[in-house]
Amino acid sequence: MTHTCNYEGKLLKIYRYAGKESILRECEDSLRRLKVDAIDLYQIHWPADDSAESQEGWETLAALQKEGKCRWIGASNFSKEELRSAQLIAPITSLQPPYSLVKRDVEADILPFCKEQGIGVIVYSPMGSGLLTGAMTAERAAHLPKDDWRSKNPEFQEPKLSKNLQLAERVKTVAQRHGVSPGAVAAAWTMNNPAVTGAIIGARNARQVEEIFPHADLTLSPEEIVELEA
Repeated sequence: MTHTCNYEGKLLKIYRYAGKESILRECEDSLRRLKVDAIDLYQIHWPADDSAESQEGWETLAALQKEGKCRWIGASNFSKEELRSAQLIAPITSLQPPYSLVKRDVEADILPFCKEQGIGVIVYSPMGSGLLTGAMTAERAAHLPKDDWRSKNPEFQEPKLSKNLQLAERVKTVAQRHGVSPGAVAAAWTMNNPAVTGAIIGARNARQVEEIFPHADLTLSPEEIVELEA
């Protein structure tokens, strides 16, 4: 599986592949671009469709860690079973799963497993890919560009969209109470889970950064947690 992204004005093709040769090459490329001798945290972002390939990928990361080219190694989007398999090869430092008020399926077994095993959890899309920022509306969702992956995502379509926008209104209400942006509240909610170590915040401009990062220490009350999850 491949997709393209823009890096420094260039379109790059990204491969969903966890083979040894690919990981070794990509690690060396990253070290060169970053101009460092070791990468602090190196993660496999997607498990391979083939379990043998995933195992090869994790073995390669473990070898890079032993060589000193990666200080810590982690995974992203791994299932509980894939985490167990990886642990048989080498300890997992971190897991990076999607987690928000919109997408909570990791609460069932993945987050408890990580907490039990001492695996750090760095969640991504804590604002539901824009659904919880207060800026999304039914009209905007209906007119998302065709090349925007959200235009085909069920969360941005009915019947889920209406429920998600109602949820966004609850987030906005709590945000107004604290005098912060809805995004800050959405991120703070994820941090309320004891298994979560950190949250990755996406921002398109300086204004969005200024709205959220000054409130990184925002703590929600138990009553507000219940209000948001109602």
